[in-house]
Amino acid sequence: PLMAIVSNAGQNGAVIVSKVQKMGFNFGYNAADGQFVDMFQAGIIDPAKVTRSGIQNAASIAGMILTTECLIVNEQKEKTDKKL
Repeated sequence: PLMAIVSNAGQNGAVIVSKVQKMGFNFGYNAADGQFVDMFQAGIIDPAKVTRSGIQNAASIAGMILTTECLIVNEQKEKTDKKL
């Protein structure tokens, strides 16, 4: 998730992730400010319920795909430029 957040913030994800891995447990990257901060002091906390529900939903979908052996997706239509 950190790589996606950093990339969306316009930074190099691999560099930021590498720096965060070398830091202490409480430290992370604040994408809003572009600074490395103590996440607890900055008030950036990952609620356990959000993490748990994300994992639970992913496992549920994976189980459904394994048992039904099929997956239904929406087909993306190609955009065509029509100039008059």
